[in-house]
Amino acid sequence: MRRELRHPARLVPLAFLAVIVAGTVLLMLPVSATDQPASFVTALFTATSATCVTGLAVVDTQAHWSTFGHVVIMMLIQAGGFGIMTLASLLGLLVNRRLGLRSRLVAQAETHSLVLGDVRRLLLWVGMVMLTVEAIVAAILTVRFRLAYYDGLGEALWQAVFHAVSAFNNAGFSLYSANLTGFVSDGWICLPIAVAFMLGGLGFPVLYELRRGWRRPAHWSVHVKLTLLGSAVLVVTGWVAYLLLEWTNSKSLGALDVSGKVLASFFQGVSPRTAGFNSLDYAALRPETLALTDVLMFIGGGSAGTAGGIKVTTFFLLAFVILAEIRGDPEVTLFRRQLAASVQRLALTVALLGVGVVAAGTFALLLLTDHPFDAVLFESISAFATVGLSMGVTTDLNHWAQLVLVILMFVGRVGTITVATALALRERRRLYRLPEERLIVG
Repeated sequence: MRRELRHPARLVPLAFLAVIVAGTVLLMLPVSATDQPASFVTALFTATSATCVTGLAVVDTQAHWSTFGHVVIMMLIQAGGFGIMTLASLLGLLVNRRLGLRSRLVAQAETHSLVLGDVRRLLLWVGMVMLTVEAIVAAILTVRFRLAYYDGLGEALWQAVFHAVSAFNNAGFSLYSANLTGFVSDGWICLPIAVAFMLGGLGFPVLYELRRGWRRPAHWSVHVKLTLLGSAVLVVTGWVAYLLLEWTNSKSLGALDVSGKVLASFFQGVSPRTAGFNSLDYAALRPETLALTDVLMFIGGGSAGTAGGIKVTTFFLLAFVILAEIRGDPEVTLFRRQLAASVQRLALTVALLGVGVVAAGTFALLLLTDHPFDAVLFESISAFATVGLSMGVTTDLNHWAQLVLVILMFVGRVGTITVATALALRERRRLYRLPEERLIVG
């Protein structure tokens, strides 16, 4: 039993559970709330949402939680985004100046490092990038908040730091009851936040490799090329689609000038890919826009970053698999490289498990609530993909329905493959091959 629990694929979920439990206890303290102490379910939901960098909330984050509660939420966001095992390995590295093999394996499972020997440097790079981006974004936001919105430097600095941490970690938590709708036309607020969550959503291995060889695109790995290509396609698609679909909607973009429409459509076009911030009211968006948002949320961001979803590489890898099958190619190739069959099976497994988890969560919520299907599906995808966007359903859910979202957020954060591996008690290795036979498909 002890050896089973030491496996990195089991340690990661257990570590997240431990942090969620600790966060739940802290948020249940009277000092964490402004009025009545939070109930167990409310504290559990908030701790899970923060640790899993989701952003869904069952209470008003600004009004319900005290300053101490806000600090707890921010620390949970930082811990969840950085990765519990990554943080533990980095602290051990800084203290002991060395990293054992087991710690490297644990960190590799969390960061998805492609080379075991790169884990030590990757951990240092993760910490440096996270703190640097958060500091730069916090500095920009502090100046803007101080000059335009707050008279005191202390309040401006606190708001800036909290939103910078929430942005880079793709959490979507805000200290404003209406999220960022009050800054829909303020580029000095929206753009730094958007840059932060886009960088965090690319994935640490991508940032690490770009740092080492950004001048030599021809030497980039297939993972980096596919992540950047897929991200660029999704950014442009989301931006243009929001602009066209909501241009005349008087409840969203229609009330803004041209520059405001461009800014708001860009921000909302990239935010559904797990960032969770909103500068527009999602209850006022058109059905076709919400359907597009469902797709963007489910795809998510880059692997081994602060984003959720099935990941960009998974989605586009399956697209190339379909293309190869249509063209009759015997192998799937990307950027002059052949993809291993095991990688294709892994991508298919992740995607289908994601569909299954979302379907199960949606069905459970339909049984437990009276909300319409489209709203329930939206909340389920948002929870699983750790996005945090909401059509206003989450705050109206009963405790059992909230627990369903808690499960979706946890599974979405630690990854369907990690959860499946953690639940497996043993690995099977077959020493023989059975005769091959073809089935009728389609």
